[in-house]
Amino acid sequence: MRQRFDAILFDCDGVLVDSEPTTCGVLATMLCELGADIDTDETIRRFVGKSVREEVQAIEALIGQAIPEGWHQQFMRRRDEALAESVQAVAGIEAVLDTARAHGFSHAVASGADRGKMRITLGRTGLLERLQPHVYGADQVERSKPHPDVYLLAARGLGIDPARCLVIEDTPTGTRAGLAAGATVLGYCGRTDPRQLLAAGATMVFDDMARLAELLRQ
Repeated sequence: MRQRFDAILFDCDGVLVDSEPTTCGVLATMLCELGADIDTDETIRRFVGKSVREEVQAIEALIGQAIPEGWHQQFMRRRDEALAESVQAVAGIEAVLDTARAHGFSHAVASGADRGKMRITLGRTGLLERLQPHVYGADQVERSKPHPDVYLLAARGLGIDPARCLVIEDTPTGTRAGLAAGATVLGYCGRTDPRQLLAAGATMVFDDMARLAELLRQ
């Protein structure tokens, strides 16, 4: 693995921090408040890996009305409050970061989330200090995933050709973004159907971070 790649680009939500159930739980509650009939599991299936800000049409079709003024700002506030109380690191990710460092991989975060959210999630889990300064978010690029912009930004920040980067993703949307950047994508399927990641173009999938650490040692 070390001979083929110089850097690892990590997605954040679902890869570094187990935030998706909390975020989608808040989203499901707020959609139900607007009249939708949807639970957290269905919200995860529909919206995980996507920017809520860019899913306005889908949300309005679901609730049958325009989103009220200020709704997105309220969602972000309630989401951030919930994450600050409960978010945890993905099991085994600390060992992956230790292994990456020990074997000479550069690494960065390339998230579809904004950096404000990551300051909360990575900060609460103790990962932020280990990953700074190379933490890149959707608020820094014109187009969010599945476009490659944030992955290209992260590779540029590290000074490494995207073709020499290994991307770790947990959603089909993010997988397509990594591929569009020219990187090789491994899919973490801790909460995702592995068939979806493979169909999106992941080279391989794994459901335990210990497996990723093992691959990095090869």
